[in-house]
Amino acid sequence: MAAMTSSARPLLNRRLAEFGTTIFAEMSALAVRTGAINLGQGFPDTDGPEQVREAAVRALRDGRGNQYPPGPGVPELRTAIAAHQERRYGIALDPDREILVTAGATEAIAASLLALVEPGDEVVALEPYYDSYAACIAMAGGTRVPVTLRPHEGSFRLDLDELRAAITPRTRLLLINTPHNPTGTVLTRAELTAIAELAVERDLLVVTDEVYEHLTFDDAEHVPLATLPGMRERTVTIGSAGKTFSFTGWKVGWVTAAPELTTAVRSAKQFLTYVSAGPFQYAVAEALALPGSYFSDYRAAMTAKRDLLAAGLADAGFAVFRPQGTYFVTTDIRPLGFDDGFAFCRALPERCGVVAVPNAVFYDDRAAGAPFVRFAFCKRDEVLTDAVARLKQL
Repeated sequence: MAAMTSSARPLLNRRLAEFGTTIFAEMSALAVRTGAINLGQGFPDTDGPEQVREAAVRALRDGRGNQYPPGPGVPELRTAIAAHQERRYGIALDPDREILVTAGATEAIAASLLALVEPGDEVVALEPYYDSYAACIAMAGGTRVPVTLRPHEGSFRLDLDELRAAITPRTRLLLINTPHNPTGTVLTRAELTAIAELAVERDLLVVTDEVYEHLTFDDAEHVPLATLPGMRERTVTIGSAGKTFSFTGWKVGWVTAAPELTTAVRSAKQFLTYVSAGPFQYAVAEALALPGSYFSDYRAAMTAKRDLLAAGLADAGFAVFRPQGTYFVTTDIRPLGFDDGFAFCRALPERCGVVAVPNAVFYDDRAAGAPFVRFAFCKRDEVLTDAVARLKQL
């Protein structure tokens, strides 16, 4: 039977009309079709700590989380999140009133924006941005206002004057991401202090995506925005287990915020997934209690992977922006004689058997992102070594 349609309007909600299949799905399908090494989508090719995986198995067998967990998240995980935030950053949280467990950071972002943004509100976001930001702002009826991180002396930097100029009387919320995907920039304490002062001055809410908090390199310091003066009561902080413990398929994320903000976000979240990942929540609670050596060893291993891939990309002829955080390297393809990242990435699997992602998909101003391409280094060393050898064919 033919689908019923109306000639008066398209089926897809007009707020989502600009969003098609994500670039990650397209590039991952291309990797499968061509047998190429997939350095496009940011997921590890090995599992995280065995003891954490066994904790999930134990929870399943013990019947913990097999039925609906509590709406805010299991108490053990909320308590572990609170302990983690206080131990690392000195942030004291009430596990019952200031923590909400979500289906990954993506749901946390969606619930936060749906809860806090109304039609007509402007949301200022750092560009390039994780693709769900734009879609969630659109679903909330907000207007996104990009402030672009621009290349400067080997990294991408924020222009604070440009950020200030983007604020209007219609601005409701700043959407901040540090460590920043896809550029690898880690905002400095001075930059975050200026953002905090601006938020207080203009009475703005802030949603801050800090899922790569444990992946900073060299001397870069992760500073949670909520620790700065005036920000505790106006900041929604988003965290996630996937990037820190290499179990991205478990989709366990969280929101931490003052009680009023947490309540608002929970009001939206309860009508999205309601609850999720019951047994995995117990496992993540144990993961967050791992000794400090786990986090330092993980960072050291990822630093080595970053260096391996960055050096290989430079040898292959790319201009490389050495990331301070995340597990992505952004490159400029112009030294190779190309200036269209989409065309370059679609041809790359056939040319040398590697998949990457064009950064332009993360920009409103596609021209600004056109020459930049992102590679993920959260892969086994032998995979990265193979990819580097293939890329040298360029």
